[in-house]
Amino acid sequence: MVEYPRHEVERRAWATPEEILARRPEPAHREFLRRAIANARKAGIEERTGWPFGAVIVDREGNVVAEGSNHVMANFDPTAHGEVQAIRAACAKLRVISLEGCVLYSSSEPCPMCLAAAYWAGVDGVIFGATAADASEINGFDDAFLYREFAAPASRRGLPTAGLPRDEAVAVLREFDAENPEAP
Repeated sequence: MVEYPRHEVERRAWATPEEILARRPEPAHREFLRRAIANARKAGIEERTGWPFGAVIVDREGNVVAEGSNHVMANFDPTAHGEVQAIRAACAKLRVISLEGCVLYSSSEPCPMCLAAAYWAGVDGVIFGATAADASEINGFDDAFLYREFAAPASRRGLPTAGLPRDEAVAVLREFDAENPEAP
């Protein structure tokens, strides 16, 4: 079992944007971002595997660990966003569940799912090209609805949810916790 400190994501001391940008000269950041944009072009225009979104993950030394492009359409997978594809590839390549020390470069500001994936993966930061407002205005990729839904209590969200059978699910959580006291 991989050890993962409880609530690591919440307690983490995150780097500032200035610290992330100070890791390397601006031309290097721009070059990594251009690779993410090239992955977006590949996905949306050249190979038509999905929408025009791409990503690159770079380690602390400036090495590209993994790349990703949107494969939602090609894989019939609504979670196959460029950032998620890059995170999956980087974790698999490095055989880790934490990408601490790495920076995620994304062709566009990450959607809520990709932002959550970046948090869970523990990247040090995200550098993006187009803003969420650009994607909304130009292509209609509007995440505002999702942010409102996430902020609402479960009982007030548009997607109906119900918790049954809670006692059986809680029993499995307790059993896992008893057997793995160092797990999340």
